[in-house]
Amino acid sequence: MKPKKPRDSRTIMTDLVLPSETNPLNNLFGGELLARMDRAASITARRHSRRICVTASVNHVAFNRSVPLGSVVTVEASISRTFRTSMEIFIDVWMEDRFSGERTKANEAIYTFVAVDDTGLPTEVPPIEPETELEKQRFEAALRRKQLSLVLAGKMKPQEATELKALFLD
Repeated sequence: MKPKKPRDSRTIMTDLVLPSETNPLNNLFGGELLARMDRAASITARRHSRRICVTASVNHVAFNRSVPLGSVVTVEASISRTFRTSMEIFIDVWMEDRFSGERTKANEAIYTFVAVDDTGLPTEVPPIEPETELEKQRFEAALRRKQLSLVLAGKMKPQEATELKALFLD
């Protein structure tokens, strides 16, 4: 399969935080933000693989800043690395101050999606070719994250996690 660039499948969704989406403190519900991130990541995975894609895991979510009512929220999803049938998608969440217009990174997440064929079986996805320095950093770190996840799930022996061993034994 021919490699693709992260920019080929990047998804950017911008929306307003409405009263029905907020908690008693007038901040965006975490679950609402998770749903927005999942939708953006799903579109990114579909664009990259041109297949139906399912959420395999939510590997990391950081709610670093609350997002107040009336804020403009932008969710940006990009493929950070692909494996045989799965894609790691890094999501950056930005909020725009409703008065100053200043954009601030509010949250981030890492999701894993798997491409499936018409019968629901995992199917191969094209490789990714990072271009920017940030894309290259995220690409390199993705293998460590995958190995850590496999070790924690008992699907890989710690001594087989070459990328993790390199972090501690160099």
